[in-house]
Amino acid sequence: MYSPGQKMMKLAKELWPHNRSISGVGLRDSLGILKREVNDLEIKKFESGSSVFDWTVPPEWNVREAYILTPEGEKICDFSKNNLHLVGYSESFEGVLSLRDLQAHLHSLPDQPEAIPYVTSYYFRTWGFCLSELDRGNLVDGDYRVVISSDFSDTSLDYGELLIKGTSSREIFFSTYLCHPSMANNELSGPVLAVELAKYLEKLDNFYSYRFVFLPETIGSIAYMAENLARMKSDILAGFVLTCVGDERQYSYLPSRNGGTVSDSLALGTFRDLNLSPVLYEWNDRGSDERQYCAPGADLPVCSVMRSKYGEYPEYHTSLDTLGGVVTAQGLQGSFDFFTTLIRKLERQRYPRMLVIGEPQLGKRGMYPNTSKKGAYGDVEGFMDLISQLDGTIEIESAIDKSGLERTSANEFLSRLHEQELLEW
Repeated sequence: MYSPGQKMMKLAKELWPHNRSISGVGLRDSLGILKREVNDLEIKKFESGSSVFDWTVPPEWNVREAYILTPEGEKICDFSKNNLHLVGYSESFEGVLSLRDLQAHLHSLPDQPEAIPYVTSYYFRTWGFCLSELDRGNLVDGDYRVVISSDFSDTSLDYGELLIKGTSSREIFFSTYLCHPSMANNELSGPVLAVELAKYLEKLDNFYSYRFVFLPETIGSIAYMAENLARMKSDILAGFVLTCVGDERQYSYLPSRNGGTVSDSLALGTFRDLNLSPVLYEWNDRGSDERQYCAPGADLPVCSVMRSKYGEYPEYHTSLDTLGGVVTAQGLQGSFDFFTTLIRKLERQRYPRMLVIGEPQLGKRGMYPNTSKKGAYGDVEGFMDLISQLDGTIEIESAIDKSGLERTSANEFLSRLHEQELLEW
């Protein structure tokens, strides 16, 4: 019997060879594999050329072949052997260049001489190759033949969406991206965790609804909000970006821009429950799709829980970010355990929200003294303090604690508010 961590590693290995980018066959094929795992996953698309807020959905990009022939006739930087060799969204090119001219189109990392870097140029047409600094240093003077056969087409940018409905229409939102080739932690760990969490939730009788989206990073989240922001602002109670969740290093937490959302409270509370001490980052350390979800005007309650944070571990955005080397079944299992604990914690909690603006008129409902005089109010002041907390973002136990009310009295009062249709859960 495979553990969730082992199942995630198996799925990641199957996804590994596909050439994913922000669009194209590799992305589409990867989404197809995820749909096989979760049948209710819907494959949707944004049309190329569509305006999405301040951005435009780019054309689809696909590659047939790409390589360089050395003066000795050796084939190097072969895209078919490692898709990190080609700069993402490179345009077609065929020609012979001197080493000096070729160098302007090569990318390597002097500080990590064995690593192939991950480089893209989505919105500026150019071409280039990536290779290790060691291999670059072995290049000799002479003529190099460059072959890149790629194409751009005005078709679509694909993404996946899954909604697991609960009793409530309030949603817990999980966003992950599926647009990086041949990298394990910064790419595949998030999608495979999302799949396993979806399978876990499909077996439960949930109070909340859970929505998963599998998007290309940045442009995908922007396009998704352009189509869905009103519903998202209305329905999302808490949200999390799933990325960099597969290694065995220390956990990391990056807050929402607000910093005081249900998501932040749940994440920090789960760390405490599991006796974990994460690296605590600030909003200014952001770098993934929380940038879009929490942007001014969106202001969604989205934060990120990771193992090693993107940009902070040495293998990030290089060929060193491998399955087995960085991402392990045990590391993925730890993240699965964290989020299933968070989900169970959330399902036990309730977040009441008042349905009227201002204080409700309790007197006409027999819930407020008819005569206003000193000493007539009893627990009424505590009840009003409790009402002032009920905006849908504060868990009920915390709201009662802030009011100073006794638990039984507070819960009876809340039940009456709900019966009078003044409050929803």
